[in-house]
Amino acid sequence: MLQAAPWRRKSYQCLYSTRKTSTFNGMTELSEDVVPESSLQVPGPSEEHIQRFNPIARSKRRRSQLPPSRYQFRPPRYYRGPLHPHQPPPPSSPASRLFVPGPFSLPRLEQTYHSTLAPDLLTLMYTHHPPGTLPGPSGPRLRSWDGSSPYHKNRPLRAPRGSPVLPLLRRPITFKNIPRLEKIHVHSFLKDAGVDMQYLHVAGMVLQAITNARAKVFKAKHSIANFHLRKGNPCAVVEVVMPRIKEYKGVSGRSGDSSGDIGWGFSPEIVGAFPEVEINYDAYPPRMIPGIDIVCCTTATNDKDARLLLSSMGVPFYGKHIN
Repeated sequence: MLQAAPWRRKSYQCLYSTRKTSTFNGMTELSEDVVPESSLQVPGPSEEHIQRFNPIARSKRRRSQLPPSRYQFRPPRYYRGPLHPHQPPPPSSPASRLFVPGPFSLPRLEQTYHSTLAPDLLTLMYTHHPPGTLPGPSGPRLRSWDGSSPYHKNRPLRAPRGSPVLPLLRRPITFKNIPRLEKIHVHSFLKDAGVDMQYLHVAGMVLQAITNARAKVFKAKHSIANFHLRKGNPCAVVEVVMPRIKEYKGVSGRSGDSSGDIGWGFSPEIVGAFPEVEINYDAYPPRMIPGIDIVCCTTATNDKDARLLLSSMGVPFYGKHIN
């Protein structure tokens, strides 16, 4: 049977006795169960205890008892291969040299993608194969001769029908390779910037209002006399952003490079209809509002999947779709 230490037992008795005290006419009357000894009457630490109290020296003694490689390990500066005895920690570890704290909050578009768009795209494009089975065999890429002519004998196989350039094959869509948006380039070329630098400033203000970020200025690499462009003069601004616009006919279904990248352009009239620009339309000279070009780079391997991803994000498409 466990028994409390004497000093603990006394303290418990003292605390228990104080609950039974009562106050009458401003005077405190103690009950009969109160122990005359109190914790306030316990003598303080002796001089020997005070002199021996040294937390710094105690921490140093404790540090010397631990192995030095536990808290003094420094990750290697370079990755020297998987067989090297010293391996760097993963980038998610705070001890890694590549560790970046955050992000502490996700953008609204990214949250919508992970919560809504990605499950919907997986449902639309997923091809299920029962466990233990493999997808059916694909047909041969090259065609054989039908033997209708004696010249067909011992001839190599024919190329596939259509263009000699084969399109990219579509990968099976699973939860590991759902198409997602990698980056968006917004570019504006100003041919009149070589004559009047105000065009460059107005274009930077327009892109900054739309993207909420400062645009980067690019300089011309070649001289073009028709555009009054000289080598080294600023001529374009660019930023990475997803444009938000409602009053627009849409993007042509013919746009795309057959590799999952979709591009389109906005004329100066459409740029002036952006909500971010229209609210302060008087601050921009109408004749200086630039047109902008947008290229959306996705992880899809064909334009059909990329167009489906952008459509789920609210980008309208019109006309005949060419995949």
